[in-house]
Amino acid sequence: MSVYVNNAATSWPKPECVPRAVFDFMTGRGANLARGAAAKRDVDTLDMVMECREALADLFCGYRDGDPRYVTFTSNVTESLNIVLKGYLRPGMTVATTSMEHNAVVRPLRALEKNGVNLEIIECDDRGRLDPRSLELLIESKTIDLVVMAHGSNLCGVIQDVKSVGDICRDKGIPFVLDTAQTAGVIHISASDLSLSALCFTGHKGLMGPQGIGGIVWEPSFAEKCSPFVEGGTGSFSDEEYQPTRMPDKFEAGTPNLPAIAGLLAAVRWIEKTGIDAIHSREMELGERLLKGLVHIKGIKFHGPSDMESRLPVFAVNFDCVDNGTLAGELADLGIETRPGLHCAPLAHKTLGSFPQGALRLSVGYFNTEEDVDSTLSQLSRLVDR
Repeated sequence: MSVYVNNAATSWPKPECVPRAVFDFMTGRGANLARGAAAKRDVDTLDMVMECREALADLFCGYRDGDPRYVTFTSNVTESLNIVLKGYLRPGMTVATTSMEHNAVVRPLRALEKNGVNLEIIECDDRGRLDPRSLELLIESKTIDLVVMAHGSNLCGVIQDVKSVGDICRDKGIPFVLDTAQTAGVIHISASDLSLSALCFTGHKGLMGPQGIGGIVWEPSFAEKCSPFVEGGTGSFSDEEYQPTRMPDKFEAGTPNLPAIAGLLAAVRWIEKTGIDAIHSREMELGERLLKGLVHIKGIKFHGPSDMESRLPVFAVNFDCVDNGTLAGELADLGIETRPGLHCAPLAHKTLGSFPQGALRLSVGYFNTEEDVDSTLSQLSRLVDR
């Protein structure tokens, strides 16, 4: 038996078109970006990269009618967040975030805090939800220069009310940065409707792409205010000794992960064809089946929401009789892949009351089946009831 219920870590398997696109690029094109004279292959690569920018701008409803220049490629959402946070925040500024953040947000902010940036962490409730009124109250008492938060929790699947947060930030003139690691590709996200200054995404989770590719969708005026994170060759403006200020070159020094961009483009086209609504509906259907079975297992404790309202099919649980790490190992021996521990989110675990022991996380995806869910539930029940 082989069952994969660790989709919050990375979606798997991928649509067949994704690895095929990576292979086809590596074997059939392979030219570097704007750094060669092999006319046909170089043009094909340029076209592919631009097509992927355009597809992502359309998917996330980017600014200026989806201007693809304001889509920056990175290696993952962690790099995206570092580029934005370290490119904008300066000593003396104050940034607000929540107590449900992944270390991709927390660690850059802690590093910036050491260098004079003030950090405000807004507490979420014991189900992991942020009350937008808490942000309003903070803004009334202090000058906030930036708000950054995750759209969906990698730990317990809770989805935050980012529309209300975006409205507050827009009305107060505060830049709003969103980490969409868990939601991009499975929930409709409009950067413009949410008043986002920067939408940070990764390609290998809900977007169904390869590892090693992510990006940023920028609001143009905010991009102008951010400094580059890395400087170097861009294949453009080669007569200049300073990093270009024009987009997309400003934030893209060095050779990009072109095979992964090819795979990501194929993944986005697959999402367009399949439909985000259909993907989300299927995942939630499987999540509901899993939840209905989990509630009947002896000694279970849920961390985060215990229903399917405003959430992803990501569940964090513990059991009275067995450690979550031990249980994950026993499940792995049976061919069932989950994830135990702290999930790179210690603040979130503290918020939900599962620190320091962590939790067992089960996360279903589009390519799971009812049989996967039922097998997982059956083996969990057997292992716990002993």
